[in-house]
Amino acid sequence: MACIHIIKVKDAEYSASGELNKLENRKNVYYQDELHLAVSMRSFRAENVSNLVKYLLDMDVDKAKEILLQLKGKYPIVITRDLHKAKQWLREHARGSERFGMVVSSQAERLKPHAIFVKQEVNPIHWFLNDKDDVRSSFYLEDVATEFMIQGLELDWACVTWDADFRIHQNQWDHWSFKGHKWQRILKTERQQYLKNAYRVLLTRSRQGMVIVVPKGDKDDHTRNPEFYDPIFKYLQSIGFEYLE
Repeated sequence: MACIHIIKVKDAEYSASGELNKLENRKNVYYQDELHLAVSMRSFRAENVSNLVKYLLDMDVDKAKEILLQLKGKYPIVITRDLHKAKQWLREHARGSERFGMVVSSQAERLKPHAIFVKQEVNPIHWFLNDKDDVRSSFYLEDVATEFMIQGLELDWACVTWDADFRIHQNQWDHWSFKGHKWQRILKTERQQYLKNAYRVLLTRSRQGMVIVVPKGDKDDHTRNPEFYDPIFKYLQSIGFEYLE
């Protein structure tokens, strides 16, 4: 008879614990902690990045600060309000054939003024494999990958551009989806969790380092009100990320 080896998941970002509890009294079921995806199979640095992102998304500033200090000098992370400077930073830090690219949430529909179109179909083969002289490659920093295309894959360096779909209000994450001509609040818990996990994916795709862009918004555009973006940037600043002016 076949055996099932599983890990009992306890972290808040996972929702399978109820189903796993039902297996506790079944025969041939064994629990193995090393199967947990939080256990890095790549490097100590990668595990620290995963922990940093977890605490960042859980809004645990103290623990995020602690992990960020451990990464200092080993894994550069900078934040900026300027997409052009972010692209320059990537090009300056990538060496030789190291691949870089821009990743965004699939709900980031108000990045259009920055020439970022999340609904545009992108061929992942061209994006991940083609050379620097190909406009379809990630190197060109024109086409972007969303969490759907990048999940399970990695870049050496990444630019994560943050939109108002996942914003901060009264010291909590607010979840939004852009429909028609305006943002609509996401109320279902499952969809809220999915959006949080989408940003988890985006923030853990780079091996060497990353730059996070939070746009300034536009006071004359009700869909890109600076009030949507400023609290996100201030929160990232409070963790201690280096500011790329």
